[in-house]
Amino acid sequence: MSEKLVIGLAINPWAGVGGSVALKGSDGATTAQQAIALGAEQRANARVDVSLALLTDYRDKLHWLTAAGDMGEQALLRAGMQAEVVYHSNPAGTEQVTSAADTQAAVKAMLAKGVDLLVFAGGDGTARDICQCVPEQQPVLGIPAGVKIHSGVYAISPTAAGRVIEKLVIGELASLQLADVMDIDEELFRQGQVRARRYGEMLVPAELQYIQAVKMGGKESDELVLADIAADIIESMEDDALYVMGSGSTVAAIMEEMGLPNTLLGVDVVRNEKLLAADVTAAQLQKLLAEHDKRYLVITLIGGQGHLFGRGNQQLSPAVIRCIGKAQIRVVATKTKLNDLQGRPLQVDTGDVALDRELNGLISVTTGYHDQVLVRVAAVD
Repeated sequence: MSEKLVIGLAINPWAGVGGSVALKGSDGATTAQQAIALGAEQRANARVDVSLALLTDYRDKLHWLTAAGDMGEQALLRAGMQAEVVYHSNPAGTEQVTSAADTQAAVKAMLAKGVDLLVFAGGDGTARDICQCVPEQQPVLGIPAGVKIHSGVYAISPTAAGRVIEKLVIGELASLQLADVMDIDEELFRQGQVRARRYGEMLVPAELQYIQAVKMGGKESDELVLADIAADIIESMEDDALYVMGSGSTVAAIMEEMGLPNTLLGVDVVRNEKLLAADVTAAQLQKLLAEHDKRYLVITLIGGQGHLFGRGNQQLSPAVIRCIGKAQIRVVATKTKLNDLQGRPLQVDTGDVALDRELNGLISVTTGYHDQVLVRVAAVD
């Protein structure tokens, strides 16, 4: 056992389930059940599968501790890994939504056995739950699977998480850094208000290529620049074309310039400068897109992180993005926001590895009136 890297794996199987149906979070059993009733699917395990697929060559060098069923055991078995189950959330076998208490109990059981690295999949709520029970000297790594991911303890994508673990296995990565655990009030989030709070910090592998930055929020301060961006996008809008308006304050400025109500933290649809649908789900988007031949997506990046897809906008599903097409994506951002990335590329984490790779390359970003810059988009391989 001593020659193997001991890794604990804890999955919140309900993480992110509310994203595609515009619930803007998945915290709590009621929200998760509501999401399923609206047609959402659990995707956390699928994202863990992506990470584990990169580790199949190292099966003999890894010893996994995990929780039963879809909290970790099933994912490891699918990857051909041997797993030691140290926690059962549902011994009776009846269907139920796992809770924060289950996550914490599972993690405590793994820590009691001793782990070199604790890997978990979820969102900010999961990170917050784990932070409460993990000692400060315990290295951790998050696989992003939630709707809200403001915390700096997550890899920038499931693939990136797999790469970090791979580096640890072969001894290429040893240094650690403290990263903030952040979370926001989901109820206020659904009302269009972002109120983030720091809940602590945890140790993560210090590999900046693969670990995301803490989200930087706030409305753009330069209103003149936002007005110029809005003017450029509105001037270019085609008659009878469908425009999917992504979330964020930069896109909100465009909606405001058109005199339209806006779902700051959701996705709206515009046609002929009129609001066609507000705060839509992925399924609603697909239906609307199918009814229109001309369709575009207007989207901005998350400040400080650089994510275009996969953070708070899961309504923009792989099917939706493919239907619109890369050539019809209009990215908007101020040069200040781009400069804050310090040369890092824009990130895509759609949940579809093939699509992420298709989105790689240079993309034009509107930064003012008739002012564009080319920025690199990169999925982590």
